[in-house]
Amino acid sequence: MTQPTFTLGDTAGLALASSHVFTSESVSEGHPDKVCDFIADSILDAHLAQDPHARVACEVLVKSGHVVLAGEITSRADVDHEAVARAAIREIGYTDPSEAFNADGVEVRSLLTRQAGEIAQGVDVGGAGDQGIMFGYACRETEPLMPAPIYYAHRILHEMAKARHTGRVPELGPDAKSQVTLAYEDGKPVRADSIVVSTQHGEDVTQDKIEEIVRGFVDEVMPQGWVGRDTKFYVNPTGRFVIG
Repeated sequence: MTQPTFTLGDTAGLALASSHVFTSESVSEGHPDKVCDFIADSILDAHLAQDPHARVACEVLVKSGHVVLAGEITSRADVDHEAVARAAIREIGYTDPSEAFNADGVEVRSLLTRQAGEIAQGVDVGGAGDQGIMFGYACRETEPLMPAPIYYAHRILHEMAKARHTGRVPELGPDAKSQVTLAYEDGKPVRADSIVVSTQHGEDVTQDKIEEIVRGFVDEVMPQGWVGRDTKFYVNPTGRFVIG
């Protein structure tokens, strides 16, 4: 019986087929998942700036006009967690007072406490505490050694965010998501099978205008020749996306 072989750089890990498609999805900085991540990261950075030995386990939940901070922090730093959260939301771009979720109008509730004593005693003197493990892989499909589908999904949203922050494309809102499916031949990506981009936009922006804007970013990011007549292209496929 022939066993499957594992080859360094194989996108799917198993060298079983010469042609296949591979999909990855990315979300923008204004997507709820990333908003939570950025607030939590900002709180961590604020503590480490004052106390390099701070232990910060901060979880964040956002919903409509509410932000909930929860977790355990052991730190000598003096940090205004509510102010940090509002600054992070403002930096992302949620500043419109007419929206339920905006930097100055959200209700921030902090449930942060110090680390539990039974856990802290295993960390205070040379311990590592209870740790989680995550893993990923690198490949040679792109210069940053990331698989091509997730790399280009990230790049599309990154360029859209830059244009939004500079004011070049004021029609776009912070919340967005991209999904890139690439076709592979002999283990290498050769073309875009389908591209999906959903993006928040202004009240008066038409679907045609959003598709035109997004298509410009896709053409800018994707390698030449990868997007053609056979590429399936979807922009806001569920309709209008005004409220992020």
